[in-house]
Amino acid sequence: MVTSNGLRAIPTEDRAWLCAALGDALEGVAPVLPVPPGADPAAISALQREPLPAGTSLVIRTSGSSGVPKAVALSSAALRASAEATHERFGGPGQWLVALPTHLVSGVQMLVRSRVAATDPVFFDGGLAPEALLAAADELSAERRYVSLVPVQFSRLLDLAERDRDAADMLRRFDAVLVGGQAVTLELRRRAHELGVALKRSYGMTETAGGCVYDGIEIGDTRVRIREGEVQLSGSSLALGYVGDPSLTADRFIEESGPDDAIITRWYRTGDAGELLGGMLSITGRLDRVIVSGGVNVALDEVERVVRELPGWETAVALGVPHPEWGERVGLVVESVVGDESAGGDESTGEGSLTPFDIARAAVRDRLGAAAAPEWVTETDELPRLPGGKPDMRAIETWIARLRDSFRQTRRGRHAAREGQA
Repeated sequence: MVTSNGLRAIPTEDRAWLCAALGDALEGVAPVLPVPPGADPAAISALQREPLPAGTSLVIRTSGSSGVPKAVALSSAALRASAEATHERFGGPGQWLVALPTHLVSGVQMLVRSRVAATDPVFFDGGLAPEALLAAADELSAERRYVSLVPVQFSRLLDLAERDRDAADMLRRFDAVLVGGQAVTLELRRRAHELGVALKRSYGMTETAGGCVYDGIEIGDTRVRIREGEVQLSGSSLALGYVGDPSLTADRFIEESGPDDAIITRWYRTGDAGELLGGMLSITGRLDRVIVSGGVNVALDEVERVVRELPGWETAVALGVPHPEWGERVGLVVESVVGDESAGGDESTGEGSLTPFDIARAAVRDRLGAAAAPEWVTETDELPRLPGGKPDMRAIETWIARLRDSFRQTRRGRHAAREGQA
């Protein structure tokens, strides 16, 4: 339905309609809002009543991994610039296997690239099932083949490829396997290299129309700088701003002017911490994911980076939790792949062999200091995840808070029982 601002809400289940509407939007017709199943109709209606920045072709929500999802307005020029820069870096346009949700920029950008390349995308709905994903890849018919994944999908594909030669051959048929959304560990990179997989690491976000830095190097006319430890980006793929939130737009998208007050560059403040080493961008974490433990700043993303390099800990998530003496300490949550004994043990006793948790704790302490060493680990069969595959931090934090509260109540009950017996 087209309303006051002309925004067309298109259900992502109707792929033909979504692709056609997106093609029209790229040509300057009505802007598009991809709508996933179960979306709140009131929220959609509210977006359709908000003024849109001039030139808006696509409105798309962020994943919400760092807070409440925001509605981002992107122009046709930004979407095309991103798609063309990707194809240029990869050596030419090709056919895309769409294995990510198309209401997020990572998924919809594959539709844009397909439109720009004049190829038909192949869709995959199997989530994290590696066998089904490779079966869908067999439907690709173009000479050049591409896919975009999140690390958890890629890790499971590598698991399959390492034990199945046919799966490895199929995975190697991709001219590029673009992996983003989270950091790609050195271990995943090593495994991909040994299998001969054409891994390309992507860094970007909804506000940059998707990935704009591949393997640490900018694509297209993207520029990177570091200001006070924060990664800032500029270039043709930047979004127009946030729908219905001009103050946030002004805060995150900053404009620099020359002596004559003419705007010379527009930068996006990512909120990510990073470094430029030899001209290559290295992301070290989120600026807002820092706790203070015993007066020492601890970056939770750095803790995750160290732990995830260890076998069996690829899914680990680091949390800051209250501590009566140190203020905050680090805790870990991991999917159940490290063994039942991972939550116990203390390597300082010298009794018995070290548990996986002992090894992980020692690795963090050695690399990042005693304040960063995790106090505990909790295992779960499956981490809560956002539609794009990222861990749902809010859900994880809520679950851990409830679990800790349950433990406290159990301890109080046992204490009261002992007092009653006395």
